[in-house]
Amino acid sequence: MTLKVYNSLTRQKEEFVPVQEGQVGIYVCGPTVYEDAHLGHGKTYVNFDTIVRYLRYRGYKVRYVQNITDVGHLLDSGEDRIMRGVRRERIEPMEVVEKYTRRYFEDMDALNVLRPDISPRASGHIPEQIELIKALIEKGYAYEVNGSVYFEVARWPEYGKLSGRRVEELMEGSRVEVNPDKRHPADFALWRRAEPEHIMRWPSPWGWGFPGWHLECSIMSTKYLGQPFDIHGGGLENKFPHHDCEIAQSEAAAGVPFCHYWLHNGMLMISGEEMHKSLGNFVTLKEAFEQYSPLAIRFFVLGGHYRSPLDFSETALQAASKGLERLHWAVQAVRERLLAADSGTDSTERAFMAKLAEHKVRFVEAMDDDFNTAAAVGVLFDLTREVNTLLDSGEEISQETLVAIDDLYRQLGGDVLGVIPDEIVKGVAGLEQPLIELLIETREKLREAQKWDLADEVRARLAELGIVLEDRPEGARWRISR
Repeated sequence: MTLKVYNSLTRQKEEFVPVQEGQVGIYVCGPTVYEDAHLGHGKTYVNFDTIVRYLRYRGYKVRYVQNITDVGHLLDSGEDRIMRGVRRERIEPMEVVEKYTRRYFEDMDALNVLRPDISPRASGHIPEQIELIKALIEKGYAYEVNGSVYFEVARWPEYGKLSGRRVEELMEGSRVEVNPDKRHPADFALWRRAEPEHIMRWPSPWGWGFPGWHLECSIMSTKYLGQPFDIHGGGLENKFPHHDCEIAQSEAAAGVPFCHYWLHNGMLMISGEEMHKSLGNFVTLKEAFEQYSPLAIRFFVLGGHYRSPLDFSETALQAASKGLERLHWAVQAVRERLLAADSGTDSTERAFMAKLAEHKVRFVEAMDDDFNTAAAVGVLFDLTREVNTLLDSGEEISQETLVAIDDLYRQLGGDVLGVIPDEIVKGVAGLEQPLIELLIETREKLREAQKWDLADEVRARLAELGIVLEDRPEGARWRISR
């Protein structure tokens, strides 16, 4: 089977062929750490975490680099985002950065997003950024004005090849020269002059200043992955101008392609509108965790294709929570049955083992098709229906079969999708598990008192709720029936 990815640069699906056989270098634009991450960030980083997980599952040695933007990312007003955090909380810039970097990783850990192999900071790579600017000036692609340096897009004919925008169109569409220092409105800052009162500033050949936002990603991706590297990922909203600028400055300086595959994930929507802090329609991850389990949020994200927009709603999150519960109940039932299972398999179970192999093939086919997690989740549900049928059959199931089922859940649902943990707490959420066990204990006492009608009524009411009881010599076992 061949892995195919949709390359935003060529606008088509392509067979994935890494620069170095057996190895993959992937860079994803990380957060600007001046306030808490929101659900849109959650979607982005769950999407790319799953891509990284699958590449590793396929046997690639992956180096995953995700930057931390702690300087240079300006708002439309020209205000540095970090400085906004400084003014809001009245603390030092690096205190803001440390606080929200830690909170970001707390949120990612909760979502079971694996830590990147390298998490470089923009402020830690200022010398390299200055050297790149110097190279661009020497080659005639950049110019200095009043202590700031700009990339001249007109000198790079391929500018906009990722987004499809042409410099000519940008020239025709520009009515006002916003910055008189620029030769063209589309020229972008490589270095910005800092006023004396600006806290975050560094010395440079052009005076005290700080780097432009686009520059950091060119430096930190190629420093740790080389040029060209394999995959650059990020949100669709960053395609223009951020990623177009990265390509222009990187390729103009080095004279070789920046990277081979561009992957962009779709936006998170709320009531049909894109989630944006500027619109005030965002929900932080910490707020979302107060209502929903982080794994349920992860499962909600994986229910859609990474390139597609995803509409957030309470109904959608509740459905994801229930769907994840169904998977967890099945896995839990398998693991409980495994504790008392005997070895050996019969012909019926050998046929079931063949079905497991078929599900694995279908899962891999789905993920090989541009990381189609929605289809992969569908395979897990198909597997779960067959597992529940086997468990409901009343027949003894061998240890080998149960181990094979559990292993498949651990690989596909755990290692790749990250939604099935090694240890599952009964009931998955809140008080379900202790309440069910309390009812089972009550039923046992009723049976001991020979109050059979009441005991049967408890069993029947549990069955109506989807809880199946299995009376065994060692005591009653329970599981959810779906």
